[in-house]
Amino acid sequence: MRIGIIGTGNVGGTLARNLTELGDQVRIANSRGPASLARLANETGARAVTIEDAVRDVQLVIVAIPEKSVSELPKGLFDRAAKGVIIVDTGNYYPSYRDGRIEAIERGTTESGWVSSVLGRPVVKVFNNINAQSLAEGARPKGAKNRIALPVAGDDARAKLIVITLLDDLGFDGVDAGSLDESWRQQPGTPVYGTDLSREGVRRALAKADRAKAPEMRELFLARRQQLPKGTTPRELVQLRRELAGATAL
Repeated sequence: MRIGIIGTGNVGGTLARNLTELGDQVRIANSRGPASLARLANETGARAVTIEDAVRDVQLVIVAIPEKSVSELPKGLFDRAAKGVIIVDTGNYYPSYRDGRIEAIERGTTESGWVSSVLGRPVVKVFNNINAQSLAEGARPKGAKNRIALPVAGDDARAKLIVITLLDDLGFDGVDAGSLDESWRQQPGTPVYGTDLSREGVRRALAKADRAKAPEMRELFLARRQQLPKGTTPRELVQLRRELAGATAL
């Protein structure tokens, strides 16, 4: 598959590595330009390009940047992209920690619904609820008992099926999490967020999600994380999220 990745931080960089290992043709781009990506390109075999070139003549685009940066992407970015290109949104909204207030989200628009409105294209929400270490090290063969599952939300059934198939190739189970309007169930502060659950665990966690409570739980996690000692591992953060969300019972 021809894939463009916008954003090469922890998640974007990990996906670049994993997807090139699968044999996909991957283009990587960031706000600093192709020259800044020479090392990652050399390590992975991905092609470093401009943001505009990352969306041209590809079948799938992964947007892996902070929420606040979505509105800073070039205007009309997808005007010259293929009509049927699948756009994956991996982002999360952290107003107090990183993004500042985004009024549409504060008024109730889902995070990925807002991203879709800014980009002017439908999106599929996935990869937002897994940390980079789990994404890099958590792949398991199909049918494995401890295989991590990821929720996939969106309005295009075909796009979701393609994404779920891609997840399977990467070593993860995909769970159809409903429409983009239902994607709040996998936003920060919900039981499925950052908890590395199985397929059945993801389904139960999505059903258990409380939209009104999620922002409070998101901020509680941030406060608790600040109290943790230096050197706390991503695995320990997964456990903290499970404890706060009651996900250990899922």
